[in-house]
Formats: sequence, C-alpha cells, structure tokens
Amino acid sequence: MKIAVLGGGFTGLTAAYYLQKKGHLVTVFEKETVLGGLAAGFRVINWDWYLERTYHHIFTSDSDILSFVEEVGFDRFIFKEPVTASYYRIIPERFPHLPAGRQAFPVDTPQDFLRLPILSWPVKFRAGAILAFLKLSPFLSVYERQTAQDFLTKTMGKEGWEILWQGLFRKKFGKYAENILAAFIWARIKKRTKTLGYAEGGFQTLINYLEKKNTSLGIDIRKGSGVDKIIKSSKFKIQSSNKTETFDVIISTLPTPVITKIGEDVLPSGYVKRLNQIKFLHAVTLILETEKPILEKTYWLNVTDEKIPMMAIVQHTNFMDKKHYGNHHLTYVGWYVDNNSPLLKMDKEEVVNFVKPHLRKIFNFHPPAGGPILNSFLFKAPWAQPIFDKTFLKSKPNFITPVKNFYIANLDMTYPYDRGTNYAVKLGKEVSRFL
Repeated sequence: MKIAVLGGGFTGLTAAYYLQKKGHLVTVFEKETVLGGLAAGFRVINWDWYLERTYHHIFTSDSDILSFVEEVGFDRFIFKEPVTASYYRIIPERFPHLPAGRQAFPVDTPQDFLRLPILSWPVKFRAGAILAFLKLSPFLSVYERQTAQDFLTKTMGKEGWEILWQGLFRKKFGKYAENILAAFIWARIKKRTKTLGYAEGGFQTLINYLEKKNTSLGIDIRKGSGVDKIIKSSKFKIQSSNKTETFDVIISTLPTPVITKIGEDVLPSGYVKRLNQIKFLHAVTLILETEKPILEKTYWLNVTDEKIPMMAIVQHTNFMDKKHYGNHHLTYVGWYVDNNSPLLKMDKEEVVNFVKPHLRKIFNFHPPAGGPILNSFLFKAPWAQPIFDKTFLKSKPNFITPVKNFYIANLDMTYPYDRGTNYAVKLGKEVSRFL
C-alpha cells in the first residue's frame, strides 16, 4: 500500500521504518527543513554536538527506544547520574528552624526526601511510603477517578501536598494544576530513574541516523513539505506545496489541533469536536550560553517558588561535558504557558531581560549568574503539553479513527506518561502493526 506519514519526528520515522520493512511504499511529510519534531536539535559553529531546542534525556527504564536503537544499529547512548533538585522559598512562619530565603534541596532518592528539612518527620515517612507504593504499583483505575491533589493530600497530608507538590504542579500545569489526574503522578514516579541517558552527539545525531537508515530502505522523506489539506475520495488526496497526491493510508503524528484542521473535510465533525475539547499549554524555552555554569552541580532544578516565574532551570553542561560546546556552559530556562502568556509575544532579547533579575534573585548574585551571556536562543512550541484532566480522558485520540485507513499516533497518546522520545518510538512501532 501507498502510505503517507505526516510528521518527521521520532514517531513518524519509527512508523515509516517498520512499514517499509513490511513492503509498503512510505512517504514522510515534514513541514520543517529538519526532522525531529520536538526533539530536533541545532548547532553553532564552535559546537561539536547538537543541542535540542527543548531539554531531552531518557530513563534506563525506557525500553522502547533502547530496543529500537539496538535494532537499527545506533549504540551511542551515554548514561550518567546527574543531580536533580527542587528550589523552595523558606517562609519563617512555616519553617522557623531554617534561615529565611530560598534554598535548593536534592530530590533524587528516597534518602533525599527523608533529609528534606522543609518536611516534618511524619510527612517524610508518609511521603516515602507513598512514593515506594507508586513505584511498585501497577496502573490502577483509582488513579483516574481522582485528581493528583486529592490523592496526594489524602495519602501524604495537606502539608505534603502544599510543600512538596503544589508548586511543581502549578509550574507545569498553571491554572489547571488542581485538575490533573492522579494517573499522571503515578506514571512520573513509576518510570523515573536516577540514571539518565543521552544520545552521543545530541538527539539530532540519532534523528539524522534514522533519516539515512530510512532513506536507504527506500522511504521518501520530504523535508520542508507541510500538508495543507487532506481530501477523501475513493482514496486520500494530500495537498502539499501546491501539489496533490493520492495515498491508500494516512498516519498522522501531527499535534491534535493541526490534524483536526487539515483533516476537517475527512474526519466526522463529531469526532473533530471531541478531539478539540483537549486543552493544551505551549512550551517556551530559553537557552543561555555562558562561560561559567549557572548551576554549580545540579543538572535539573525545579523552581517551585511562586514568586519566581520559571518552571525549571536545566544546566545541560552538568550532564554532558562542556567540551562538546566550545567549552561554554549551556543552560535551559523553561516554561509551559497558556495562550495569554506575555512570553509568547516576547522576542529573544525581551525574554533574556525578563529572566536576568530572577536569576539574580535565585542565586543572590548581582551580575547574571554564570557571568556574561555569550549567546542565547529562544524556541516556542505550540500544543506541547496536554492537560491530563477528566475531559482529556473522554477526548484523547486513539490509533483508529472513524475513517477507514486513517490513523493517528501522536504524543497526546502517551498518557498517562509524560511526553518523551521513548513513547514517540513506541507509538510509531504500535501504529505500524495495524497494517
């Protein structure tokens, strides 16, 4: 069969690989001039390695991508144990035993939680027990019948929710934080490992490898060729770059709001209306290149303080060696934001100026932490984070649509797990089994 795969990220490239091996004729459409989707990377003249536009790593439990790269012959993953920490504001009324101000605490292991001075001993023990339970527990239907706030408050107490989790959820999900299902926190704890993996050369190196692999198999990969419209007659007609072609099967890996728009003449209106009920946040990522590290030892710093308008600071060069990036340090500052966020309207310099005073506040340092900013990069990704609430359960897409031979395999379907390359690969492989 002649198959069109829409989207050239990990899901699309994986699906194309398995479909071509089955003997189908596969064409991959990608609107960007580089493949990779949310995992795409870039490189400047003094860097040996690519860097992702948004921070990426895998866990040692990510068996789907690890088995896939072994199958295709890419054996260049590096595994390390970087430090993860959370940054809290110390309020004297709540924490009289601690000096006022802001402080970061490591949160990598159960032992780290037991040492957290911001939690009382009863809450520490309750939190440790529940985290261990979530780690060992299979998925239970009860996780979809209550919110994470309800579950964590019942099991860890109000103190546990307010101090340990509330800030994390609000920074990731904004105004939707209290509506997120407990399934999300189960999945986060279940899959997380202390040891993290990274593709040697950056994930773009793996993407480039898959591009060559797929092309050698005869797959037609069209970069810079977005799909404008899908028309259904006896077969599917795709309008792309002022050209119309016919295909037997369509597999869309595009974001849900995109496929409902370009496929509105093919997909039933009721189905489109259902998918359009899903709510999303957009990702904004600022990358700072500096001579000195902004974070001394920590790789990933969750910023829970509501007075600091950042979600996370990720010091990439505390994970991968700075020698691959011209001996400079690279730091991500990340946000998930809704449609009304001023960040979506700011240009790069405006975002840098927005960030500087908050970095000074965090690190009690008058000049920008890390020293002078040598270079900066700003990336914005729409529809990057679906809202895992009760509406999502009723609205999320599945592989099979109401239209015969029209399939969807996009990152909204990683639920209850968070988005990542592992689940992108898994979706690509699974959708190929329908044909």
